[in-house]
Amino acid sequence: MRKRGTLPQIKLSDEQKEKLNNEIKAFYLDQRGEEIGIIEQIQLLELFEEKLAPIIYNKALDDARRWYAQAMDNLDSDYYALYKNEV
Repeated sequence: MRKRGTLPQIKLSDEQKEKLNNEIKAFYLDQRGEEIGIIEQIQLLELFEEKLAPIIYNKALDDARRWYAQAMDNLDSDYYALYKNEV
């Protein structure tokens, strides 16, 4: 069996990073009443990218696998529901 290579680290686009940096800034201001600098925003976002993104990615894969398995179960039962009684 062929061994799969590792997936590259999940990277966000510049637009996504900017939007998330703004969300981080707004969160700190709304929830903590604190201003957060750009360096801290970038550090938090890099931490999330490195630590949280793979967990969320794997969860999404697990969810997709469960959905696919359910769809295949439904296909199987639908297939046999088409059978006619033989005389």
